[in-house]
Amino acid sequence: MIQWQVKTFGELSLDELYRLLRLRSEVFVVEQHCPYLDMDNSDQQALHVSGYTAEGLAAYTRLFAPGVKSDMASIGRVVTAPFARGSGLGRQLMERSIAEVKAQWGDTPIRISAQLYLQKFYESLGFIKKSDVYLEDNIPHIEMVKT
Repeated sequence: MIQWQVKTFGELSLDELYRLLRLRSEVFVVEQHCPYLDMDNSDQQALHVSGYTAEGLAAYTRLFAPGVKSDMASIGRVVTAPFARGSGLGRQLMERSIAEVKAQWGDTPIRISAQLYLQKFYESLGFIKKSDVYLEDNIPHIEMVKT
């Protein structure tokens, strides 16, 4: 059973903020061997979508309104905790995030910067490749858009 919450930065408790920053660091910095500055002064402008199970924070994304990160709404920092992988939670997380973008900002295109190996997963959610492969923090990415 998953419990979803959507909060602004100011609505996050210190414990919730710590948990989401720890999960992002655990996966994006440690697991993916990618030293980069995760705290990029954008969290304050984002909506934070978190999914909790009995084991703790299992899935997370941050959402941006059109005009904040790009001319489109965007979804980023998409992460599933190692303990929750293989359960379909990544799909649920993205479906919930897409629905939240629509609820907040209407029927607007959504841009993501997708790790290349996840291209087919994002295509299955309606995203279309819009760029050549580029390196972001030494990891191959592509820009994808859902209209």
